[in-house]
Amino acid sequence: MRYCIKCVMPDTRPGIFFNEEGICQGCLSEEKKDIIDWDTRYKELEALCDKYRSSNGDWYDCIIAVSGGKDSHYQTHVMKELMNMNPLLVTVEDNFPMTKAGLHNIHNISEEFGCDIISMKPNIKVQKKLMRYCFEKYAKPNYYLDVLMYSFPIHMAIKLNIPLVVYGENVNYEYGGSQKDETYSAIDQFYNDVASGISLEELCVEGITMKDLSLCIYPSKEEMKTANLDPIYLSYFIRWSGYGNYIFSKSRGFKDLSNEWRRSHHIDDYSQVDTRAYLIHPWLKYPKFGHGYATDMASRQIKTGVLTREEGIKLVKKHDHDLDQLAVDDFCKFLGYPRSEFWTVVDKFYNRDLFDKDENGKWNLKNPIWEQK
Repeated sequence: MRYCIKCVMPDTRPGIFFNEEGICQGCLSEEKKDIIDWDTRYKELEALCDKYRSSNGDWYDCIIAVSGGKDSHYQTHVMKELMNMNPLLVTVEDNFPMTKAGLHNIHNISEEFGCDIISMKPNIKVQKKLMRYCFEKYAKPNYYLDVLMYSFPIHMAIKLNIPLVVYGENVNYEYGGSQKDETYSAIDQFYNDVASGISLEELCVEGITMKDLSLCIYPSKEEMKTANLDPIYLSYFIRWSGYGNYIFSKSRGFKDLSNEWRRSHHIDDYSQVDTRAYLIHPWLKYPKFGHGYATDMASRQIKTGVLTREEGIKLVKKHDHDLDQLAVDDFCKFLGYPRSEFWTVVDKFYNRDLFDKDENGKWNLKNPIWEQK
């Protein structure tokens, strides 16, 4: 494994690019932000909102895809209070038991900013079947949910005739991935590394049909063009900072997990706070690619100056491997796995090129960043 010389991201992240100097795509994108004229970008956003504001009379001016988290709070603030838009918030619930913070935040975003929310709760029977299938075959248990999170807001935009659809950040551009070019348009977001890799036809297992997956079928570019859809990344127009969004959102009623749950595989208490079971999916990057959520967040915080690289390395060593047991408990209870079966499935996904297994059955990273010279 080769690590970025500026942050702690390894080159095993799918689709990531390193330049000749050993700097990762995410750090390169962050450097570019220093030379962007953000005032001009902000004016571009204002002009875009002027185009759509009240274009449907007294109807909604835009859709914002939200979870209720810190970024969702900030997006809603920008569109409702700064851009004077009338947004409809659209969310997909994952059906897992919610944290107290998660329950509070999804209500808070509606009450604090005065917005309607349409919430989609997936078919639980289908969700459980597909979670088990994708977990056992690909170590991607939330794949069905992630596809819905990308496709559902677009379906609603078409059905409700709301052309402007607002997303927060372009994750591939911000942190590394196949869609590395900067663009304001999120029209191709569905095809990034998060919601790709498994065909819907393959998901027709155990009696599941395409009718059950109808909301997962992403509208074609022709359909979106006919509907005049204009999905955008807000991070193109406003300099994006996950930590800055958190500080802002706290001032508007957002709750973190500091008084509820100290997660052993996370380095913060303010990201992905809604449910515990959902967190199994992002942690599974660790056995497959040798880095997990601690690496992700440490890299982001290093890039924005919240952490030094040395501090980030210490946090990665302490947390990346250590999957929190409360997350495992909720996941196993939802899907009916005994703990032993859960770990048997996880064990088969450890990448033998990246890990060695010791005499005690513990997997150890062969080339960890804290042993790099």
